[in-house]
Amino acid sequence: MALRALEERATPVLAALRDAQWLPVLLIRLFVGYFFFETGLGKIGDLGGLAERFAGWGIPFPAFNAALSAYTELLGGALLVLGLATRLVAIPLFINMAVAISVVNIKRVTEFDEFFDLSEPLYALCFVLLIFAGGGPVSLDRLLGRRSKS
Repeated sequence: MALRALEERATPVLAALRDAQWLPVLLIRLFVGYFFFETGLGKIGDLGGLAERFAGWGIPFPAFNAALSAYTELLGGALLVLGLATRLVAIPLFINMAVAISVVNIKRVTEFDEFFDLSEPLYALCFVLLIFAGGGPVSLDRLLGRRSKS
């Protein structure tokens, strides 16, 4: 009986949470998009230094890959904030994080727990979410999709 009463009291809360499912996608998209726009802008401002770091990490074609990485973050971040081409944009951003993890960060990890201290896996998971969820209802993706159906 107590379980049934708890379920009945929780029903309006669960309904409200269901109605607000769009909010976490929006917040993740805005936060991660803005973060990557800012980091991309900073990297573009020092492409030479970034290319030197890429060379030191053993990344092939360091100048090209530094520019590719920086512009991926800048443009990808801006598009995420707008919610434009969200699923498509999240793919190269995910790849950027996968490369950062596998080429740079994993070398510094000496214990299993240290992996969970890295921020790149969390960003990669955010991009996985956006690949599957898309931009959500508060996005240019949705707005343009609605206009094309009208």
